Amino acid sequence: MCVNMDLMATTLPLLDTAVAKCCAEPGSAPLDRDEADAVARLLKAVADPVRLQIISIVRCSEGGEVCACDLPSPLGLAQPTVSHHLKVLVDAGLLERERRGQWAWFSLVPERLELARRALGT
Repeated sequence: MCVNMDLMATTLPLLDTAVAKCCAEPGSAPLDRDEADAVARLLKAVADPVRLQIISIVRCSEGGEVCACDLPSPLGLAQPTVSHHLKVLVDAGLLERERRGQWAWFSLVPERLELARRALGT
């Protein structure tokens, strides 16, 4: 069974540092509030069933990318709702968007998925 999952460029180092710190060795310093907020933003992006479905669809798709126009039907949602969820995933850096004419194509950002996995300690 195939199952899967941009913060602003200025906030990515904070998130990277926060995830590394939260996954540090026992006895190291716990996350401070800013670091915890950064990790929480990433996890909130994936803490939605529709977004998890989108990530799974993209991951399982041939070629590793999906056109936005192909998502409303399998999700059973209207295009504006799908667009909202895609924006959340792009803003969190979990998906990349590429414009091709009038269509937007989405692909996974494996490094961001790895950060989410590490933040959960799996």
